[in-house]
Amino acid sequence: MFHHASHPSPFTHSPFTPPLVVCLPSADVLTIVTTIYGIKNCDTMKKAFAWLDGHGVRYDFHDYKATGIDIGRLQKWAKQTGWEVLLNTRGTTWRKLSPTQQTQLDEAKALKLMSEHPGLIKRPVLESGDNLLVGFTPERYAQTLGKQSGET
Repeated sequence: MFHHASHPSPFTHSPFTPPLVVCLPSADVLTIVTTIYGIKNCDTMKKAFAWLDGHGVRYDFHDYKATGIDIGRLQKWAKQTGWEVLLNTRGTTWRKLSPTQQTQLDEAKALKLMSEHPGLIKRPVLESGDNLLVGFTPERYAQTLGKQSGET
C-alpha cells in the first residue's frame, strides 16, 4: 500500500525549498549606450577615441569601412542632422567620384553614395541615447557626454 507521507506533493512547501530569487537589471543595463561610427585609422577618430577613453566613457565602435553601414541608419541620421552634414566632400573618396556622381545631389543619391562608399561619411558619427554628433570637437563631446563620464 502507498503511504502519502513518504512522497509529499510537489506543491507542498518544505523547509528545504530554496528562497525565491529575483534578478533585477544592474546599473550597467540602465546606462546609455554610446556607439561611435567611423574608420579606425582616421586621425579625427583617434582624437575622439582618446577623448572618450580619457573621460571614462564606455562605447562600442562600428568601423563602417570594414563592416559597412545600412541605408536605414543613414536615413535616420539624415533626419536628425540633414544629409549635407553627413557628407564628407573634403576627402579622397569624394575626389575619386566622377563629376556625374558629385553633381545634382539630393538626399536619396547622397545616402546611396554614402552606403556604397562609407569614406564619404564624415567622421566620427557618435550616437549616445537620443544624441547624434557628427565630427569631433572636445567641447561638444563634453557637453553631450559629460554627465555619463561623471563630469558636470
